Amino acid sequence: MPDPDEHENPGGDSTADRGDADSRADEQPPRPAGRGRVRILALLVAAAAAAALTAVAVASRADTPAPNAPAAAAAADATDTAAETDQVVAPASVTGAELAALPQETTFADLPTAPKDPAPDQQPGGLVLHPKTAVPLYRAPGAAAIAALPPTQLGSDTWVPVIGEQPGWAMVLLPGRPNGSAAWLYRDDPRVDEARTPYVLRVDRAAYRLELVKDGATVRTWTVGVGKPVSPTPAGRAFVLASIRDTKPTFSPIVLPLSMHSDTYTTYGGGPGTIAVHTWPTDGVYGKSSSDGCIRVPPDALTTISRDVPLGTPVLIR
Repeated sequence: MPDPDEHENPGGDSTADRGDADSRADEQPPRPAGRGRVRILALLVAAAAAAALTAVAVASRADTPAPNAPAAAAAADATDTAAETDQVVAPASVTGAELAALPQETTFADLPTAPKDPAPDQQPGGLVLHPKTAVPLYRAPGAAAIAALPPTQLGSDTWVPVIGEQPGWAMVLLPGRPNGSAAWLYRDDPRVDEARTPYVLRVDRAAYRLELVKDGATVRTWTVGVGKPVSPTPAGRAFVLASIRDTKPTFSPIVLPLSMHSDTYTTYGGGPGTIAVHTWPTDGVYGKSSSDGCIRVPPDALTTISRDVPLGTPVLIR
């Protein structure tokens, strides 16, 4: 069990489940401008008419003209290749009753059969997805559904980062155990919204450093506290799952649960052992291994992150 003085409990009785806590999403990612994809269209029309001793060339045109246009056979090959590349695998059918019976993928979930994050040290591209209603999660494009992703997490809208893509599909990180769990989501589902976050949070545990990165450039850096040797902050790729504002805070006015969980504790005060970003009443915890796994940040860091960083933003911990 964690230190009784450390109430790091996003999702547990003392925060999300408490009656006097007002749980809400402080920031939502900006809505996408559109969901269209670039399609390659090629059209080559040629006609020839022959008369005695005279050849008349009939004008050809293309919808997308270009100098040195390829021959008709080459254009046809390119069109076929584009069609094959952009072929979308249809999702396995899931009825409403089947969807309701699937495990709910939340911070309380444990889905050991889920695919693993294939590149836990790589920074995602910033695309995030939101299910407006519960949608199926699949082991692979065209495979059977393994869970359902609900529209909210701990009172906040669900936004998950994309870590892989195929035509019509996106591989996303999951909010439950085990750490680094992923699954495929049918991106062409009309129940799914898209947006982009320009931010990334980078945590260097050895240096006790948190970097806020925007559009590839570090804009702020803070000295933070991380997990003790007996309860280390897990490494890997996670994301900002929710924003919880406590109207009667005991250690932090806002708690930002991540999709990461403690490898030491199965629970924090009744919750599922969710790792979170939060502040602390005293300054002595920063610059050292001082927590039960959570990332303790100075008050100005919590203010900046909770105000500016959208839900679904990737968090890289090393």
